Amino acid sequence: MNLEFRGEILFWHGPAPFYFVAVPEQQSLDLKAISSLVTYGWGVIPVHVQIGKTQWKTSLFPKDGRYLVPIKANVRKAEELEDGDSVTVRLEVRL
Repeated sequence: MNLEFRGEILFWHGPAPFYFVAVPEQQSLDLKAISSLVTYGWGVIPVHVQIGKTQWKTSLFPKDGRYLVPIKANVRKAEELEDGDSVTVRLEVRL
């Protein structure tokens, strides 16, 4: 399954700070429909992600009916991204 969407980079303060992009509602529903086939526990879904020219592997986290894409520091640096920036995210979920 391949998905592409635009989203805003969000900063989560939490116990450890993280940056995320939320998967839109409809595409989150599509991911939820296949989650039992691909999750390795706690509802997380392993994916290949691309923003700009940067690609990496990570896991989507379920939150409030949607999924969050964690944006690593090296990705933010390579693509010159900050909190609030709008980005195009490409996801590949291998079934």
